[in-house]
Amino acid sequence: MPQGKVLVLHGPNLNLLGSRQPEIYGYETLEDVNNILREKAVMADWDIICLQSNHEGELIDAIHAARLDGTQAIIINPAAYTHTSVAILDALNAFDGKVIEVHLSNVHKRESFRHHSYVSLRADGVIAGLGVQGYRAALDAVMAN
Repeated sequence: MPQGKVLVLHGPNLNLLGSRQPEIYGYETLEDVNNILREKAVMADWDIICLQSNHEGELIDAIHAARLDGTQAIIINPAAYTHTSVAILDALNAFDGKVIEVHLSNVHKRESFRHHSYVSLRADGVIAGLGVQGYRAALDAVMAN
């Protein structure tokens, strides 16, 4: 029996990771990120599900499903939805487990519209600017509690 279950959600355009603005987001692909997380979770005897979507409703549906399927934590990089989605915030507010928000870049060094996060209003922790290492840190935090 696994020790826990975590859902990792990647928002819009993260499917282009490694090729879209690598000077900001790095050269690792989304597959690289997911493989790193899966390996780390398996070593700790955790179940992990990774989902990327460019569609807000699909991310919300995954959050709703996590409420009912034994998921203890959600790691979410909402990407552009960070700054726009009250709907994702509302879905996360209905989830009882831990929520960690991750951003590859330091959003506070970027355009001013990126400084506000709706998701942060629900997140138990926020990690920004550490690149792929931010996902690792988020998974460590989830598995430590």
